Amino acid sequence: MRFFRFFTVFSFLFGLDIVSKIMAIRWIPSLQGGGYPFGGVGIFSDFLGISFSLNYIVNTGAAWGIFGGHAGLLFVCRILIILSLGAYLFLGKRSAFFGLVLTGAIGNVLDYLLYGHVIDFFHFVFWGYSFPIFNLADAYITLGVCGLMFFSGKERAITAL
Repeated sequence: MRFFRFFTVFSFLFGLDIVSKIMAIRWIPSLQGGGYPFGGVGIFSDFLGISFSLNYIVNTGAAWGIFGGHAGLLFVCRILIILSLGAYLFLGKRSAFFGLVLTGAIGNVLDYLLYGHVIDFFHFVFWGYSFPIFNLADAYITLGVCGLMFFSGKERAITAL
């Protein structure tokens, strides 16, 4: 029962990532213009100093576009991470945070296999600082890693669903 619940939650998150990227590919480029900062589609502006927009970009690298010229090496690294996390989750303990990282990694690898790059589209500006544009898979990875760091050593807190 625990495995089924674990699989269901992360399948839902994976599906949400896929659907959001399909919608981004289909709708954002036709809505983007030069009016809103960075050519995006404004969702809200200056709410307590924070602005949010949708900006369709392609990322051929890793986080923040680093290693953009090394797509093959990044692909191999991502596959190794996926295999390692998958083995840990299914042979060891199921951890919600490792599950988030695995789900995000699979989502971004799927982008690479389908499009040759990763689709990014969420853009926040925090008090004048333009945060790098990201997608749901990136958010899953970030939340998973932050959760692992925050709860490291607290076995009960990271045991999955």
